[in-house]
Amino acid sequence: MTDLQGLVLGIVQGLGEFLPISSSAHLVLIPWLFGWPYAGLVFDVALHMGTLVAVVAFFWRDWLALAGDGLRFKRSQGCKLFWYLVLATIPGAAFGYVMADYAETLFRTPILIGTMLIIMGVILYLVDKNAPSQKELKQISLKDSLVVGFIQALAIIPGVSRAGATMTAGRAMGMKRETAARFSFLLSTPIIFGAGLLELQKLTFSDIDRAFMLGVITSAVVGFLSIKFLLRYLTQKSFNIFVWYRFALGALVIIIALWRG
Repeated sequence: MTDLQGLVLGIVQGLGEFLPISSSAHLVLIPWLFGWPYAGLVFDVALHMGTLVAVVAFFWRDWLALAGDGLRFKRSQGCKLFWYLVLATIPGAAFGYVMADYAETLFRTPILIGTMLIIMGVILYLVDKNAPSQKELKQISLKDSLVVGFIQALAIIPGVSRAGATMTAGRAMGMKRETAARFSFLLSTPIIFGAGLLELQKLTFSDIDRAFMLGVITSAVVGFLSIKFLLRYLTQKSFNIFVWYRFALGALVIIIALWRG
């Protein structure tokens, strides 16, 4: 892997992890489109750890407050939200563990990725257009959390998008757009951390070179900026720009895949 490839994949991960466009799909599609060798799932997870740094850096005050209330079982909304996040993480973690082998093989076919980009784009559009925008973060219930958590399990399929799936589920449960995004970002913290711990055990010192580090650092920086952008963007705008992007990319991927045979 060259420095340029590491840099590009870091940018792609930083954008795709927090915008509802599927980072895992892009990490498969970019090498496929440009003829680059696939860097492997370990590198993908390392890039995700870069975005973990981004989300922790952005929400560290929130996590300190939530963990402080939750671990002391303080009677507060913060305590409830902390344990809601813990419970919501379980379905995605369990499904990801069981289906890990498929994540590196069956789920990485371009036709499937292109199809899932379009299907999830349609669902995001319909839900965002019709769902009420009522709930703030402090109004999220256990039911809301579990629904979002179970939907997050689908994100192991590239093209679904962890952010897209959880934000769509949040909107379906009546969350405001910014609330759905904020809950999605908080929920990403434990799931990325857990996946990172499992996969990075396979990491060796020979894997760590300049391109590797460029990718991880870039994903952290771009990820932080993506979070900041999306939270501000969704206070005034809908998800439509991301829906149309998913449609265009999905259609392009399917056409190229069929053309290449």
